[in-house]
Amino acid sequence: MHRTEPPLKFSLPSAENTAFRAESALFSTPDRDTTCALFGPLHYEPGYGYPLVVWLHGRGDDERQLLRIMPQVSMRNYVAVAPRGMHLAAAGGCDGDGYGWNQTDEAIRQAEACIFDGIEAAARKFHVARRKVFLAGFSDGGTMAFRMAMTHPHRFAGVASFCGAFPDGHTPLGQLVDVRQLPILLAVGRDSQEYPPEEVCENLRLFHTAGLSVTLRQYPCGHELCQQMLADVDRWIIEQVTPA
Repeated sequence: MHRTEPPLKFSLPSAENTAFRAESALFSTPDRDTTCALFGPLHYEPGYGYPLVVWLHGRGDDERQLLRIMPQVSMRNYVAVAPRGMHLAAAGGCDGDGYGWNQTDEAIRQAEACIFDGIEAAARKFHVARRKVFLAGFSDGGTMAFRMAMTHPHRFAGVASFCGAFPDGHTPLGQLVDVRQLPILLAVGRDSQEYPPEEVCENLRLFHTAGLSVTLRQYPCGHELCQQMLADVDRWIIEQVTPA
């Protein structure tokens, strides 16, 4: 596969671009505050139930990554929401700034709450098709997307991981019979050092042994999001929601 676009430049769209409709929303639950970004499709039709993309940002970034990737995915096809991950400097002694998705017991519980709170926030703001909710994420966000989809296979219509390895520990395949029905997209960079081809192959062997339905796509890039990845996930989701 040859790259047809340069790597995605992470810069926010101009405020003058009136076609871009996105907002940040802050909402509260009894025991925590959850920050998320919401994306509304261009020419939003309230009578139509939109597929919902739940985006988990990469390590060191935050929920605003959603506002940079959705114009590359689709401006019209989806409602999208991105919850903010855990602060890395305060997450179990982990070093680094920004936010991310660790795989400790507490971080997994927090991620679960943030994801489902985000879904409810999107459903309050927009008309969302509850049976067409897709989890997706980049790097450690992709790993957490894998875990949440494996834990709640009936809540999601599919999961897409971009450069994010399958999680280990905490029995991610505890609901094996149910997750075999869950569509999975794994998009990887051929030259990634963080998720190298050897680890990808190990994950593929696990998927094959477990009988999971996986679409693998490799791109000539490193540990990064490229525009072709995001265009391909649009086509992949459309394939899942369109009757054969």
